[in-house]
Amino acid sequence: MTAQKLSRAAFDRLQAEFDDLTTRGRIDVANKIERAREEGDLKENAGYHAAKDEQGHMEGRIRQLEHLLENAEIADDAVVYTVVYAGDSDDMAERYLIGNMEEHVDGADVISPSSPLGAALDGATVGQDITYDAPNGALTVRVIAVDTV
Repeated sequence: MTAQKLSRAAFDRLQAEFDDLTTRGRIDVANKIERAREEGDLKENAGYHAAKDEQGHMEGRIRQLEHLLENAEIADDAVVYTVVYAGDSDDMAERYLIGNMEEHVDGADVISPSSPLGAALDGATVGQDITYDAPNGALTVRVIAVDTV
């Protein structure tokens, strides 16, 4: 498995979520299941089934976080590219962070480094025009800013 690059902030946020789910989260769901069991017949007990569904979703998220955290590589800085598509004005600029979908930067959409735009933007500089192959044909963007966060 290849390492997943995460910013320190994303890693810390995900670790905190993992810690919360594996402690308080599991206790809360276990209590909901127990209360629902006390209501009687489990076959037609909507509260019991809802609590079991919640438990399943939570355990899935715990496994996802565990895998991500175990395989994480902390990136020095995340890079946000501000681009304008060919034919658009600068006030129509869009901001993209190239990285893991668990990253969060206000005002920027996260795109995968393996996506056509992500791969084309990686290492781009201000003023550079980048043409990449999108599903509907070739698109060109102009890089108007590169910021580290």
